[in-house]
Amino acid sequence: PDIRLALTTPGRVARLIEARNADHIHIVTEGPLGIMARRYCRKADRPFTTSYHTRFPEYLSARLPIPEAWAYRWLRDFHNSGQGTLVATQSLADDLAARGFTKLRPWTRGVDTDHFRPDKKKDMGLKRPIFLCVGRVAIEKNLAAFLDLDLPGSKVVVGEGPELARLKARYPDAHFLGHRPNDELAEIYASADVFIFPSRTDTFGNVI
Repeated sequence: PDIRLALTTPGRVARLIEARNADHIHIVTEGPLGIMARRYCRKADRPFTTSYHTRFPEYLSARLPIPEAWAYRWLRDFHNSGQGTLVATQSLADDLAARGFTKLRPWTRGVDTDHFRPDKKKDMGLKRPIFLCVGRVAIEKNLAAFLDLDLPGSKVVVGEGPELARLKARYPDAHFLGHRPNDELAEIYASADVFIFPSRTDTFGNVI
């Protein structure tokens, strides 16, 4: 639910790539578009790289009875066929290497420090310490592990998703703020005391 998939045809993807006359192609998803782009690159003998963002085997097993080993086997073939796979952390690289992934390359992340600054701290009117979790409110984010914790102060969740109504009903003492624009989000980050990231399927979530 709430995840958009781009539905098109291999021929259209090939035409779009050729129209860009790109020197190099980077594939950021193992979904339908990524599969078609990889197919084009291999058929046209075009170099391409990929990046590994989400632990899809764990993501799928949280929703469907699909063995993780099957998904990892498919992902290994998908990523190993390119010139390199970009990963955000060394721990992820080590884990994927142990699973047979090759040509792993580091791809570090950054923070816009002009926008996200500690001096944007404000009074949220909540009991401290404030424990903050930001992201899509969905089963794979493992939010119950955070909300079940016996913590002092206040628990705050920012984001929307298919699990929002159920979690709000189950955890009435938590503060669910829904979607927040970037300016307000920067203030919320600065105002929290502890950031919580309970997901076990993200590799290096953008919210971090």
